[in-house]
Amino acid sequence: MLAERVKTWTEEWKQEGRQEGESKVLRRPLTLRFGPLPSGAEQRLSQASEAELECWTDRVLDAQALDAIFADQR
Repeated sequence: MLAERVKTWTEEWKQEGRQEGESKVLRRPLTLRFGPLPSGAEQRLSQASEAELECWTDRVLDAQALDAIFADQR
């Protein structure tokens, strides 16, 4: 039972670490392209799911404005 919990916690920590890393990697090109990020953008990056981060990363090269990066996924 404890071994199962430790395994679950380890997987959760790994996932959180991946998302934090992806957020950090995305933050750099956003800042270089659009300047310092407003607090709302910083907050969205820090709370984003893996799917959101992937979508936003795909938009970095084509978006004309920061708002276009964070537009609703549809």
